[in-house]
Amino acid sequence: MCVLYVAKFRGPFGFIKPFTAVRDETTFSQQFLTASTLEGIEKKLFPETLSQKGLQKIARYKIIYTMISLQKEVTQTRGWEYKKQQSLMIRNRAVLERGLLIDPELLLAFIDKDSAEIAIKQHICVCRNEDILLPDPEVVAMDENAFNELEGFELRFGEAEDSFITGFHRFDNATPMYGRLEITGNPVNNKKECPSSIY
Repeated sequence: MCVLYVAKFRGPFGFIKPFTAVRDETTFSQQFLTASTLEGIEKKLFPETLSQKGLQKIARYKIIYTMISLQKEVTQTRGWEYKKQQSLMIRNRAVLERGLLIDPELLLAFIDKDSAEIAIKQHICVCRNEDILLPDPEVVAMDENAFNELEGFELRFGEAEDSFITGFHRFDNATPMYGRLEITGNPVNNKKECPSSIY
């Protein structure tokens, strides 16, 4: 069993919004990170991987949060409408409800300690730049079995019998992304502290 070096990121004053691309009236956040989202985080933390396809440093992840809050967002259509009587060009507006993950915690597991140490000296953003997750100051080493037992949502990437399509990979010529969702423990509304041996 391999040893993983785990870095924790939290958004105490922010949200993460990995929305679906659908412009529905009500859209809830995905409760997991897709392969391209995780690869985008990795490329932000390790710019030297920008020219490489696939994950090079991050081995696993887990995410927990307190609740989903519906927020209203005003959008405008792409097209313009001409109002002949008023001699005006207008863009119609709509109000959408977006489900945001409140108080998220993201664990990133690395195979080597040096990568984890580089990661905890930086902040990350998940899909929206204004939603910053800040690192805890220390890296925790644990074996993979211990990581498996941590509460959280994790999408295990790859196509299998029980996997589903999660989108199209923006770093790999828009190829379809598949994954299998693993839910461990109670990753929602979980405010208890992790054991001191872990965090």
